[in-house]
Amino acid sequence: MPDPISWEFAWPYLLAALAGGYLLGSIPFGLVLTRLAGLGDIRQIGSGNIGVTNVLRTGRKDLAAATLVLDSGKGAAAALIAFWWGGPDTMLVAGFAAVLGHLFPVWLGFRGGKGVATTLGTLLAVAWPVGLAACATWALVAALFRYSSLAGLVSLATAPAFAWFLSKDLQLVEFAGLLAVLIWLRHGENIGRLLRGQESRIGRKSEVEKGEPRP
Repeated sequence: MPDPISWEFAWPYLLAALAGGYLLGSIPFGLVLTRLAGLGDIRQIGSGNIGVTNVLRTGRKDLAAATLVLDSGKGAAAALIAFWWGGPDTMLVAGFAAVLGHLFPVWLGFRGGKGVATTLGTLLAVAWPVGLAACATWALVAALFRYSSLAGLVSLATAPAFAWFLSKDLQLVEFAGLLAVLIWLRHGENIGRLLRGQESRIGRKSEVEKGEPRP
């Protein structure tokens, strides 16, 4: 484990972690993979999102799986590289920045994905028992209710509780809570559709796929 950085010299490390994590997180793997596969712009189908669920709507499960691995992996990579380079505080900054990069990528006019996969990957790297519990919660909710957005919202809402019970680390609890707030804010439209009973279920075609225009 790297030696803690003195606060007197910490700011260059933290600033570099912020910039590096953001740039890594802002790589839109879902968009890149679908374009390389000749499927066009993923933002023009389904929900218009660049994440795993919308990639799955192309019918390419392999691309969706690759997007899941890469989107979660970039959050984990940002956190682990920063930990090796600068220690625990730097790791948290880089992980948070990676999620921000996915949500608001500079390359796409700051209109990115919903951030669930990247956040779960970051949590797995920062504290794997917490990340594993959040992933298990996602899988359970998705299996029971068939809503990807609901699974993401519940898994991240429970992450701070998992962090407390599994680690008693207040900084980790605050980190998980901050990420949960970000993801919930980003899911505003999904929450509205869930409340109205209009959210698309996993495995069911959306209105766009049925031939109706995306709003």
